[in-house]
Order: sequence, then structure tokens, then C-alpha cells
Amino acid sequence: MWKRYHTFMHHLSDLDGRVARALIGLRAAVYREFRPLQVSAAVLAGEPEPFEQATANRFEPFAVPGAWGRAWSTTWFRLTGEVPADWRGAEVELVVDLGFRSGGPGFECEGLAHTEQGQLVKGIEPRNRHIPLTAVAQGTRVACYIEAAANPIIPGSGPTPLGSRQTTPGDKLYQFTQADLALVDLETRELVLDLDVLWELQAQLPPGAPRRERIRHRVGQALDLLDFETSPDRAARARSILAELLASPAEASAHLVSGVGHAHIDSAWLWPVRETVRKCARSFSNVAALADDRPDLRFACSSAQQYAWIKAHYPQLFARIKELVAQGVFIPVGGMWVEPDTNMPGGEALVRQFTQGKRFFWDEFQVEPREVWLPDCFGYSGALPQLARLAGMRWMLTQKMSWNQVNRFPHHTFWWEGIDGSRLFTHFPPSDNYSAKFSGEQLAFGVRNFSDLGPANRSLMPFGYGDGGGGPTREMLWTADRLADLEGSPRVTVESPAEFFSKAESEYPDAPVWRGEMYLEFHRGTLTTHHAIKAGNRRVQNLLHQAELWSATASIRAGLSYPYQELDDAWQRMLLLQFHDILPGSSIAWVNAEARAEYTALGDILEGLIGQALAALGCRSGAPGATAMTSLHCNSAPVATSAPAFSIAAAEQVGGQAELTATGSGYLLENGSLRVLIDADGIVASVWDIAAGREVLAGPANLLQLHPDHPARFDAWDLDEYYRNGCRDLRRATAVTTLTDGRVGLAVERKDGASSYVQRVWLEPGSMRLDCELAIDWHERETILKVAFPLAVAAENSSAETQFGHVKRPTHVNTPWDAARFEVVAQRWFHVGEPGYSVALVNDSIYGHEAVRPGAGATGTPTTTVRLSLLRAPLYPDPETDQGRHLLRYALVAGAEIPDAIAEGYRLNLPVRRVTGPAAGVHALAEATGANAIIETVKLADDRSGDVIIRLYESVGGRGEALVKLGFAAESVVVVDLLERPSAEAAALSPLGKTDVGHTLWLKPFQIATLRVRPTGDGLRRSS
Repeated sequence: MWKRYHTFMHHLSDLDGRVARALIGLRAAVYREFRPLQVSAAVLAGEPEPFEQATANRFEPFAVPGAWGRAWSTTWFRLTGEVPADWRGAEVELVVDLGFRSGGPGFECEGLAHTEQGQLVKGIEPRNRHIPLTAVAQGTRVACYIEAAANPIIPGSGPTPLGSRQTTPGDKLYQFTQADLALVDLETRELVLDLDVLWELQAQLPPGAPRRERIRHRVGQALDLLDFETSPDRAARARSILAELLASPAEASAHLVSGVGHAHIDSAWLWPVRETVRKCARSFSNVAALADDRPDLRFACSSAQQYAWIKAHYPQLFARIKELVAQGVFIPVGGMWVEPDTNMPGGEALVRQFTQGKRFFWDEFQVEPREVWLPDCFGYSGALPQLARLAGMRWMLTQKMSWNQVNRFPHHTFWWEGIDGSRLFTHFPPSDNYSAKFSGEQLAFGVRNFSDLGPANRSLMPFGYGDGGGGPTREMLWTADRLADLEGSPRVTVESPAEFFSKAESEYPDAPVWRGEMYLEFHRGTLTTHHAIKAGNRRVQNLLHQAELWSATASIRAGLSYPYQELDDAWQRMLLLQFHDILPGSSIAWVNAEARAEYTALGDILEGLIGQALAALGCRSGAPGATAMTSLHCNSAPVATSAPAFSIAAAEQVGGQAELTATGSGYLLENGSLRVLIDADGIVASVWDIAAGREVLAGPANLLQLHPDHPARFDAWDLDEYYRNGCRDLRRATAVTTLTDGRVGLAVERKDGASSYVQRVWLEPGSMRLDCELAIDWHERETILKVAFPLAVAAENSSAETQFGHVKRPTHVNTPWDAARFEVVAQRWFHVGEPGYSVALVNDSIYGHEAVRPGAGATGTPTTTVRLSLLRAPLYPDPETDQGRHLLRYALVAGAEIPDAIAEGYRLNLPVRRVTGPAAGVHALAEATGANAIIETVKLADDRSGDVIIRLYESVGGRGEALVKLGFAAESVVVVDLLERPSAEAAALSPLGKTDVGHTLWLKPFQIATLRVRPTGDGLRRSS
């Protein structure tokens, strides 16, 4: 009778509440006894110090509990004690609580435990607070150090002073509450895990399901025993009640989950780069310590930069990582220098993300990752599949597309086809998570959410605390053990990403295809936020291009020792700045300030290298100082300007001249190609294409517009569509004057609120380009600034430059997918047109664009308005974002077809340098003709052999034969992959022919080809 009564009451009672309460008590009982350790502390006055220096400081007694840690400071704690005699032989560990509050690793204070001798033990973080006794004990004596970082908890919204050392308050942030030896009750610890797994499992099963009801019944019985029994073995006896539930195997058709340990560590975000270095040390130490006990762990880690930090700052840990890589436990993935933004870096920069990353992994570990690993980037360029394939990649992982605001991405496992037709086998973990912990909810959701269930039956689950690091824990692995073969659950196997992808591709070779870019319907504001970083990125990319081009030219032409190491260092520093929270401008003030300073430093270094190369070629800045010297134009662009591409030559003369005339209502600016009317307030009222005999504009152009910018969720990240509901034009000028610097045009001054603007507009002789420049002192808040160009074309699509090509997007909003793309990325140019006429906008530092078809009514003429997003002013996480002075350049190119847009984009971004040098000038090392081929890069090979690397691409989306002419004698020419290795796949894609005048390549749409050329003569193998 009593058994029936108890069963009945289990159905009536709040069993969920009872289990929750029991788990609280059981977790507290995992440690049976505590013995306090003695604690002393040394507070560092400034930045972090290495172990030897930090531990040489004076340590003062520290009372626990006790306050510590001003924001961003470091305190070293020394813990000492003795293991009680009656604990010897039992399971004992140290337990530390630095004052954890949020419960989430990586977003508050953190610690790194060291032995007395300075060896790293593991990180100390929320949910991972223990230190193994065996690592810090000698006999019964216990001693260790903890480097504690008082990283502040950055609030999730609103202005914060905590993002900069200059504005942080001086208060101590944390309360150190525990430093104990703890006696572990092993059975209670195992019981907690048993209950967690079973209770989370039953919560995902449908009410009335036999498996669910059986779990609830047996759990109730186990709790009864715990309530009524007081014997020491009650946890073991409760576990015996649950044992048959855990032994019941999974269904034969159960979904297959491949678990891989992960610790997505943002290389900077709500913490500076210097703190990321320590986060890597904590997380990687956790992995190394866990691997000592669990060699079956598989931990995937991307970003060669983070390994390089460990090599430089923690050589002992790096040596241990090398051992774990060799054992297959620690798995380099991604093959990139960092996990970059993929929308805004230039084409060559994305190439170098792969080549620098893969070269590091091969040199240090003799491994070559095959999977692109970008779980958290804000959209994915359609150029990426080709670049990845040419870098030797086969697969791709992300989950960020699950963040779409409007449209659910239709697949989780699919082939991603790039703009050129290259494909990557791609997987999105259907748990929509890169920091899982194997909870029942995560596993069940992953199965329910899996779009490709049926033809496919396996998915990947990266597990471990991430963003701020932490990584996998022992509890996660113990949970995975219980889920390996459990009725009602997917089967969980811990294995490498490569093992998962190989099986998934074999299971689903005919997966569906997604073509082109993966546009994230979220975080659109990152295309504009923190313009100084965007401008620095573009400038340094351009300088790297020039430094390599002229250094290679000087090496071949003049015997210059090529600056391999200096260029390598500069590339790595710049690639770090393309991390997906630095380049987008979505980091704290500290990170943004360091990025701006780094761009300035890199600019100085690269200008020095360019000057060195030009000097070796006999050229220098300034007026001719001798009769043998003449004025020359140095053209770094791959298209002709006033000098031929990649050449130094006397300026080619352009016919005609530009003129500015005052009229009764404003000004007339003309140059023989364009006739531009500008009103009395400096607004461009008309652009007349003289040769075409038509008007280019459909309304006032170069018009600055302000919108309120209050995104619903993430300030620095988001631009929400409703910002368009309010708009204010800046039309009134405070002054309009003639340019006095040799340019023919106007300077227009405007004042609005706390900000001031100077717009300059001018024409060059014979040019189809109306050049515009904006100098602004910006002091708005939560406002976005755009510039509008209403155009007299009815464009069905816009074309926007992406890396090594362009992408077309509809200008209409016929579908939710079209409507969601209300802000899109373009690199150097953006193009719209109708049959017979087109227009382009080119820029030197702008990424956010839009093209809309305004309503024209029943009888109106259809037009297209293009707007460029210039500046924002979000308050979080950097309250001073975009404040201050900026200089932006952009231009309208009338009558521009796609090749014209490409050429003008290069010309604006790579303006000629005026130098003096020998009258003969310097001829290009290479030129390409035919098939709309463009040479993007000329450099010397990474292996320092002295071979010349020439990278070119088909630029308009067509196909044909390109001819590459070399400007130097060559011993051999071969097609190579991006890592500059002979490649059968690359050679098959780009068959190389030979003619009397050069080498031929058949190029498909947007195809990239890389040539490796060995110059004739041993004297050309030079390096520094």
C-alpha cells in the first residue's frame, strides 16, 4: 500500500522543485570538509609581470574574506597549508573563490594557478574553481601562487567607464571568499552528475512517454532514500536506484552528436589584447590539466595568433601543447591567423589570414588544418570558399547565421558555393551554440532544430566555456560519458572536427547548395562603427601592397635585400586588427585606442619600407635636385593612372582642363567630360554627362543626412531598419569658398549641433569622376551620418565589390530576404545601372552602403538612390565611439561600367606618389591583359627563395584567356596554391600556356590564379 501511495504522490507533488532543491544540497555536499589555507598577497602597481618578477614582490598577509582588485589590476596570491593527517589517501583538492559573481567564466575576475617553481597548473574561474592537490603538494605541504586578474564585469548596455584604464573608478571590485583544502565525497559528486543528466533528459521527453515517467519514478525513489537515510553510503545507494536508467542504451536510430572541446576566445572585445594573452594561458592550461586525466579529450583551437602568444609568453605551456597536438588531443583548426571579420578585409588580407595561419601551424606542429573555423563572424563573404579551397581547406564551420533576425537559414549541413563556383562542405551546429555543455536542453534542441534531419543524422557540438575563454571542464566530459549510449538521448562521441566532417560528408555527399555570400541579418552597424579603425585598416592594407610591390621591384631591379621579416611582422600585426570584434569597432575603448595607435605605427613602418625600396630604385620625394633627375609618378595600382600600372614614369598628359564658374544660383564646375551644377549651399544639383548627353542625378546629391540610431539590442553592432523613420538633411552652408590647393572645386562649410563639416568637391581634367571629401569634427550621440546620391537609373540590382570580385543584390524588397538586406557591404566600389547607362560610387575607407528604389507613384520615373554610411555614435561598449575628427574620400563615377568602377576604385585607394628619379623610370615586373584580368599582388615568395609571386584574378565575372607578360627574365613559371606550393588542383583550374610574349591562363568568372616565377640568375636570391 505504501509503495502505491508513494507512487501516486510522486505524480501529485512538485517533483521538479524537489529535485532542484536536492541538487542544491548535494552540490554543497560534494566537499565533505574544508581546511582553510594561509593567504598572502602582492598587488602589482602597473601592468602584469612574469612569474619570476611578480613573485619577487613583497607578499603581505591577506585575510579571507577580503576585498581586492581595482579594475584591470593584477594581484598575486600565495596559498600555503598542510593536508590533515586523517585526509591522507582520500580525494583532496584546493578550492578557490576569487569573488565570482556572474557565474560565467571569462567575463569577470579570473586566476591562473602556478606551482612554487612557476609551472602553470590551470585556470581558476567560475564553475572551474578547483586546483589538483597533486600539482601543488610536496608530501603533506601545499603551496601555490595564483595570478588574479581583476577584469571588471562590463555591463551589457549603456555607457561604461570600465572600458578604459583612464576612466575606471578606483574601487576594489571583488571579495576573495575562499581558499581551502577540500575533502571530496566521490559518490556524491557522481550522484550529482547522474541526477543532472537524467533530470535534464526527462525534461525534454514528451509528457506520458514511458522513458520520461520511468525516470521521474526512479528519481523520486532516489530522493526518498536521501531524505530518510543518514548512512555514509546513502549517495552510493541512491546511485544504485538510478543505475538501470543510465544503463539503458540509445535507440538504433538515435541522432549522432560529435562533441569537440572548444574555448572560443575573442582576441579582444570586452578586454584588451594583453588580457587575451592571459585568457589563452588560463584556457589552454585548463585543457592541458584535463588531458592529463582524460587523454580521450579532443580540443579544437583556431587562431595561430593565440598559439604565437603562448609561444612568446609561456614557453613551457607551448611545449606541452606541442605534445598534445602530436597526441591528437589539442587540435589546431581554422588555418587562419585570427578568426577575422570576412566582410571588410581586402582580398589579399584574407589570403594572408590563411597563409600566415597555416604556415605557423605547419612550422610549429607539422599539421595542416582542413576546416575553416569561424563560429562568430558577422556574415561571410562569397569570396571565402575559393580562398579556402586554394589554401587547401575542404570544410567550413560556423553557427552565426542562426542569429538572423528575419529569415531562418534553410540548412545546417550543405555545400557552400562561392562567387567563382568553388565549394566547401559546410556545417552549422544545430544547437546554435559554440559553447555547449551537453545539457539535455541543448542536445534535444539540436535534434529538433536540425534542418537536414532525414538525409543526414549527425551534427557537431563544440563544448566548453567561450567568448572570454575557459574551455571544457571535467564535468562536461563526465556528462559526455553518460550520454555516449543513453536511451532517449542522442549518442555523444568526443572526436575531432576532421573525424566529424569526414563522416558527415560521406553520409550526405549530395547535400544542398547555398550560392554566394551568407548575409547575416544582424550586426549591420559594424560596417560603419568606429570609422578610424576602418580607415586605418584600408590605409595599412594599401601600404602593405605598396611595400611588397616596390620591395620586390627593387630586389629584382636593384638588388635590394627584401625585407621579409619586417613585412611578415607587419602583416601579422595588421591581421590581428582584423579580428571580428576589432575591425567591426565593437570593442571597449581600450581596444579601440590601441588599434588606432597600432595603425599609425604600422603606417610609419611601411612608409619607411616603401621609401627604402624607392630609394634603391633611384627615386626620392621632393623636387629634382640634379639634371639627371626628373619628376616622376609612382603608380602602385594595377591599372593605368598618370603612369602605367606598377611602374614609375613621367606623368602622362591629360587633355583639357577643369573650370569653376560662379552663376546666379550657385556654381558651374566642368572639365570637358562632366558639367556639374552646385547650388548656393554647396549641394550638387546636377551632373551632366556630356558624351552621353544625359543627366546622371535624380535629385540633390552629396547630401549629408542624419538619422537617430537607437538599436534595440546591441549599440555598436546593430543598425535597425526603423532608423529610417527619422531623417534630417544638412543643407544650409555657413561658407562656400573656392579650393586653393590646386584642385578646381569648392569647399563647403556646415555647422550642425556640436559637429562641424567641411565638404570639398572637385573635378580633375577630363575625368568622369566627381571627387568628394568630407572633413568632419563629429560630436553627435546615437546618430548615424549618411551621404545620399539619387541617381537617374532604374537599377534592378546593385553590384558591390567583394574580395577578388563582386556580388549582385536586388534593389527591390520583393521577399523577406531582399528586405532584410537594407544595409550591405562593399569594398572600394558600389555600382548601379540600367541597360545603356551605369554609375559607380568609389571610396577610400567606407563599407556600409544601401541602394533603394524610392516610390515613384503611378506615373513617376523610377530612380535609384545610393547612400554611403559615414559615421555612427553608439554609446556601448565604447561611449566615445567615432567622436572627433575624420577625413573621408568618395567619388561619383558617371557612365561607369563594372571595369570602370574597378579601375576607379584602385585609383582612389592607390593614388600616385610624386617622386624624382632617373628619366627612364622603372618598368613593371608584370602586366596582365585580356579576360579582364587584374594583378592584385606582386611580392617575393614566403620561403625567402627570391622567387616572385604574382597573384591575379578575373574581375568582372566572365571568362577568357589572360596574358601575363613578365618584365624580367624567368627560369620557370608555375601555378601554385595560396601557400605558394605546386598544386595539381590549382594547376588544373588554371592551365598555363607559353607564347613568345608571355604566359597564358584561361580564367573562369572571378577565378584567382597565383604564379610562382623563378628569376634567371643566382644573384637574385636575396633576403634580409
